[in-house]
Amino acid sequence: MGRSRRTIPEELLLLALDPTTGTTAQPQSLDLGLAGAQLVELALAGRIAPDGDRIAVVVPRPTGDPTLDCALELLRRRGAPVRAVHWIGGPRLGLRQTYLSHLERCGMVHAVEGQMCGVLPTTRYQATDNAISREIKARLDSAIRTGVPPDPRTAALAALAHAVGLGKHLYPGNEGRSSRSRLRDLIRHDPMGGLVAHAVMDVQNGVAAQPRRSPAQAGRQAAGAGPATEPARGVPVQPHRSSMARAVAH
Repeated sequence: MGRSRRTIPEELLLLALDPTTGTTAQPQSLDLGLAGAQLVELALAGRIAPDGDRIAVVVPRPTGDPTLDCALELLRRRGAPVRAVHWIGGPRLGLRQTYLSHLERCGMVHAVEGQMCGVLPTTRYQATDNAISREIKARLDSAIRTGVPPDPRTAALAALAHAVGLGKHLYPGNEGRSSRSRLRDLIRHDPMGGLVAHAVMDVQNGVAAQPRRSPAQAGRQAAGAGPATEPARGVPVQPHRSSMARAVAH
């Protein structure tokens, strides 16, 4: 893959990083989003592909990105397609920190050591070049403003940003309401991004144990019981413990 292009996990984390405080927005859901972003990036690299609501490894060859290759290897070891919600919901404590350290090694952020209450050590991260974050957000702004279908990477990034709750961080207040709505609508422009974004929201809402309905099933339900609605978000749950999740993704 090389380093000429930023990965979607990197871009999602840069979007979440507050340039003023050096902290990340939506930290509880961001680990889920990063796990989902890894799936999208691996799919764009041709290493995995969706199989219904499952993820199948189609080319196990490493990408050259150590963080992505660790995820690819964990998927390969499963030996069979895994449901996206089970992969994303598997405990990955430290994935956000793994990517912050990764961005620091790549020179995109630098760590700022400090103390909380004058005693507890803290580490905050500042972007080395805020123009990078502005360029990433400008792509979302353009897709929202013009209504032109975005490229798959931007569509997937938008879907994940919505799924982890970054809408209010990127487009705050009443004036940002329409932009947040259009950000949500971009989810339909990339099938893989949509799959993992819905899986992220399902995990947060505690519905990972139920298989996602196919479009045909959803249509039959809608015909008999009215339009389906998206489950309410914002209710974090303890992630499902899967056998593959005992490894740290880095």
